[in-house]
Amino acid sequence: MSYQRRFSTVAHVGSIAIGGDNPIRLQSMTTTSTTDTEACVAQAKRIIDAGGELVRLTTQGIREAENMKNISCRLKADGYPQPLVADVHFNAHVADVAARYCEKVRINPGNYVDPARTFKKLEYTEQEYQEELKKIEERLLPFIAICRDHHTAVRIGVNHGSLSDRIMSRYGDTPAGIVESCMEFLRIFSRERFGDVVISIKASNTVVMVQSVRLLVEAMEREGMHYPLHLGVTEAGEGEDGRIKSAVGIGALLTEGIGDTIRVSLSEEPEREIPVAKSMVESIAECARLREEAEASIHDDTITLRLSEPDWELFQLKAAMAVGALLIDRKATKLKIEALNAPLGQRTLAGQERSTLNALSDAILQAARIKFTKTEYISCPGCGRTLYNLQQTIARIKAATSHLVGLKIGIMGCIVNGPGEMADADYGYVGAGRGKISLYRQKECVAKNIPEEEAVDRLLQLIEQDQAAK
Repeated sequence: MSYQRRFSTVAHVGSIAIGGDNPIRLQSMTTTSTTDTEACVAQAKRIIDAGGELVRLTTQGIREAENMKNISCRLKADGYPQPLVADVHFNAHVADVAARYCEKVRINPGNYVDPARTFKKLEYTEQEYQEELKKIEERLLPFIAICRDHHTAVRIGVNHGSLSDRIMSRYGDTPAGIVESCMEFLRIFSRERFGDVVISIKASNTVVMVQSVRLLVEAMEREGMHYPLHLGVTEAGEGEDGRIKSAVGIGALLTEGIGDTIRVSLSEEPEREIPVAKSMVESIAECARLREEAEASIHDDTITLRLSEPDWELFQLKAAMAVGALLIDRKATKLKIEALNAPLGQRTLAGQERSTLNALSDAILQAARIKFTKTEYISCPGCGRTLYNLQQTIARIKAATSHLVGLKIGIMGCIVNGPGEMADADYGYVGAGRGKISLYRQKECVAKNIPEEEAVDRLLQLIEQDQAAK
């Protein structure tokens, strides 16, 4: 399998062209309140200075959408012309407003017209279902007209964590349902001959993410569509685990030639995402070749990857990218990594190298959902909706729970993807409002609106009680 990028049409986002023969574009998202112009401008500059080509900001209300104009004007006046993207959930009218002030608007099919997900089973006759689709079209047409008038691009961004109850009731919690949620919207844009569209399908589960994007590519090709694709693994986490998980999912697709723009979602300062994304893009051709060699090595259900790379972080990324698809497709379920130029930078001494490589193999296997050897943290990168200190909270929860091998804990800034992305998590910690946290056991909310200062202790008490009862 020689590397060849999948054909896509070109979407114009301000001065940036995405798709076609254009470079794979890098982007990130601010974590500041979008009503705080100074903070947003400063953080956007840091993202752009790091190499980001698009900057996304949350616009949860009209005030935030309207302030995008001020943020855009400030950035352009300071010599930063890069496109801004408004991120909209739950309120279609906000998307109409934001389309007047930014170069691209992201809408989520799971909550654009359908109400927020409740995990309730709904029943529709075929006529009733078609009537729901008609409501979507009636609401989208005015938005498309505004976008056309203002030369605003659109991202149709489906998240596994926020599929509507309507989609879930007909298709279940499946890649097929994720794809259909996207295609319902995409068909309308296609009929209206609106071409400046970028598609994203994201999940925190790398297997679901990769399978869904592949299915989407097939669905678009069947219907004569070739829109550019944005790739990302949501709630990947932080540190080495976040980078490895992102590289497994995003890398699996990049090495297949799929992807026109990417974001590595880390629970860190957003500008730290860009160098990781850049390294992944620069490694695609090499990792596609390594993937072929790794596949040829499979014996006794084991992949043997031999890699020469002195920089430890890049070594991790390349290893995860090279074997991600093979593990996701279950070509093998065991992994052995060999370093051809030991020691690995300053990371290891010769005597420790084997254990370090084994630990990397385990981390990649966990990211591919094969073998769980440590606690799994499903943590979002944060955005303007996050109303608590995400990074400090993650650190505190990790310090208290890292010994619980195999346990999955979701740490989410807000309710947009909260319960959905935590569907396979054992426990969830979700921002419910300013200074308020809700706790979940799997999909069930067991405590609502706890004061933030009590919430981590309450979560740990919940886990300890359940562990003691086993």
